[in-house]
Amino acid sequence: MSQTVAAGAAHVAHAHHEELGFWRTYIFSTDHKMIGRQFLFMGLLMLIIGGLLAMMMRWQLAWPETAVPGLSAIPEPYMYEGIIPPQTYNALFTMHATIMIFFVVMPIMVGCYGNFLIPLMIGTRDMAFPLLNMLSFWVGAVAGVIMLASFLVPGGPAAAGWTGYATLSARAAYTGVDLGQDLWIISLLVLGISSLMGSINYITTIVNMRAPGMTYFRMPLTVWSLFVTAILLLLALPVLTAALAMLLFDRTLGTSFFLPDGGGQPLLWQHMFWFFGHPEVYILVLPAMGVTSDLLSTFSRKPIFGYHAMAFSMIAIAFLSWIVWGHHMFISGMNPLLGTAFMMTTMVIAVPSAIKVFNWLGTLWGGSIRLTSPMLFALGFVSNFLIGGLSGIFMASTPVDIFIHDTYYIVAHFHYVVAGIIFALFAAVYYWFPKMFSRMMSEPLGKIHFVLTYIFFNLTFFPMH
Repeated sequence: MSQTVAAGAAHVAHAHHEELGFWRTYIFSTDHKMIGRQFLFMGLLMLIIGGLLAMMMRWQLAWPETAVPGLSAIPEPYMYEGIIPPQTYNALFTMHATIMIFFVVMPIMVGCYGNFLIPLMIGTRDMAFPLLNMLSFWVGAVAGVIMLASFLVPGGPAAAGWTGYATLSARAAYTGVDLGQDLWIISLLVLGISSLMGSINYITTIVNMRAPGMTYFRMPLTVWSLFVTAILLLLALPVLTAALAMLLFDRTLGTSFFLPDGGGQPLLWQHMFWFFGHPEVYILVLPAMGVTSDLLSTFSRKPIFGYHAMAFSMIAIAFLSWIVWGHHMFISGMNPLLGTAFMMTTMVIAVPSAIKVFNWLGTLWGGSIRLTSPMLFALGFVSNFLIGGLSGIFMASTPVDIFIHDTYYIVAHFHYVVAGIIFALFAAVYYWFPKMFSRMMSEPLGKIHFVLTYIFFNLTFFPMH
């Protein structure tokens, strides 16, 4: 009898641990850990491409008055076009920002760590919908291929800015030399479908599949941040999708949603884009805040200071992010009374962010701090986020923003907040790399990496103020 039971158990174990082939294990995997790694590799590849585009922009800015061969017959003020022609520079600027936001930070901070960490941290075997999880990665990968394909079409990639402002982006060049802008729109539409799949999966998993005893206020702050981020994604992306669809119709079907000569409103695009765009800022930064909170606690060897305040501040940020989009449009001619309302909500949203910074300092205070590579990068994120947040207070004031709008001050602020997320991204990579790949990273090289990145990041962006 016992032999029969043992044989049956062995058969069940063998059936349960059936070996999957290469394609099912590494390519079309439904395992949350492998999908997390796939998102990581896609994001790191795009980080290289986006970084190279940024270096080309810096190359032009370093030698802006270089004479272009063949332009010697042109009058003096116009012959110094620079190393990169203006239209190409606009394309570099557009694609650098688009790739870094949508194909680097989102896939790594949300796609990779959301997939890899949520089931492990809440005590469940996998995501609620493993097949949908696999599709979310591959649909996102297709979006990335479409975006990169725009470099290869006649006329080159989109060059209307990463915000795609109408009417510049809405007027189609029917000769076919503007196909890059169409591919930009289609790519973001496809990526929106991928992100919706992921956000549905995250929310369902966290709500329904937590281990017994894992209440909401026992979840790690990393999970809290990804939970709130998934809700923001679920609500914000349909607005962008609708705007992109209307923009594509304007370009291909002869509609006039954003074209004034057909009765459209160019400002409608700005409203729809920024109604998505400001929650998007927190879609990018909230996972960084969650990761940083857990790492500061770990390497200070003490619990996070004010856990409940940290969780509620994330919820407050998510709520307030919907009512501040107008601060991107202070110079668009809006009613000053409306501008005052957006100014007030923008200043209020600084409060939950300040709570997080003070609680991080409270966590560090009196802790037994170990300055490992992940800890250094987490501290780098905190310091850069603080600088970006303080510069944002100035822009919240309508009279000040009118003067500094479209200046390098905005570029500096934006990069201290959004590009500063790269520090939290690297902190997460260094910390969870052993868990993901079963080997340690070099600690001395990690510290060198941090020091050089921190110095050059600040040398690049601080003078822009």
